Amino acid sequence: MIAEDIEGFHAALPAHRALVGLDLGDKTIGVAISDSLWSVATPLETIRRKKFGVDAAALLDIIAKRNVGGILLGLPRNMDGSEGPRCQSTRAFARNLERLTDLPIGFWDERLSTVAAEKALLEADTTRKRRAEVIDHVAASYILQGVLDRFRHLGSGQ
Repeated sequence: MIAEDIEGFHAALPAHRALVGLDLGDKTIGVAISDSLWSVATPLETIRRKKFGVDAAALLDIIAKRNVGGILLGLPRNMDGSEGPRCQSTRAFARNLERLTDLPIGFWDERLSTVAAEKALLEADTTRKRRAEVIDHVAASYILQGVLDRFRHLGSGQ
């Protein structure tokens, strides 16, 4: 089930199960995970993209091992809020993933998440090499944390 708005996504989620947040790029997928109380997002790993079947298998393995109850995809809108080719690609990924899992899938506006992650890593005096290694899953955690913070205004649902 793909929810077009965050309220629908929230309503479809099972209680007391972690959420996974994804930052889809052309070459990588940043993965973050929440706790089961939906209070904090933690960067988990970066998956090097190969083809959809391989990428989906890696994600579904993480989801199974972590008792995940929902999947959140960062939606890379343009700065004016419009949707371009990257949004279309993200929505296609969600439709393909929906065929492989019954978990609710939602979207969250990810504008500037990578910029925020890069800034945080620079402030932490992270080396350029290390930033390149972790930027995608740190960006995924920013995306997921935005949703968790929004959930607080919706009520926990748990």
